[in-house]
Amino acid sequence: MTNDQKKLPDIIQTVTVQAPIQKVWDYISTAEGIAEWFMPSDFQPEEGFAFTIQSPFGPSPCKVIEVDKPYKISFEWDTDGWIVTFLLKEIDNETEFTVIHGGWKDEGAIVPKAQRPNTEIRNTMNQGWAGIVLKFKKVVEV
Repeated sequence: MTNDQKKLPDIIQTVTVQAPIQKVWDYISTAEGIAEWFMPSDFQPEEGFAFTIQSPFGPSPCKVIEVDKPYKISFEWDTDGWIVTFLLKEIDNETEFTVIHGGWKDEGAIVPKAQRPNTEIRNTMNQGWAGIVLKFKKVVEV
């Protein structure tokens, strides 16, 4: 057994939504839409825009790093190097929605805000994102 630390893999969760891409885009590109399935924020779809997500651990500072309407939004989340990307892909009359949560550090590293190891936080968040994408599907398909 070695002491070599390895970075944790990205979380990737995908769901197919029975809705046109523009409708789905409205749910990932507006503060109102994001609040319905994720968490409250003052998000705006502008590269460089600083915003805050109101998470269970308290306010999380964020910054939009990429907007490619209507296919992609990426932002820095909190202060630990996380990058969250929402990807949309139109398939016939449906839209594939993928969340990628990257920027994980080494397995044993402690996430400062939660004071728990990266591995534990990633596992919790992986389960969280799985539930969030299902909630997203229900909210958008109404």
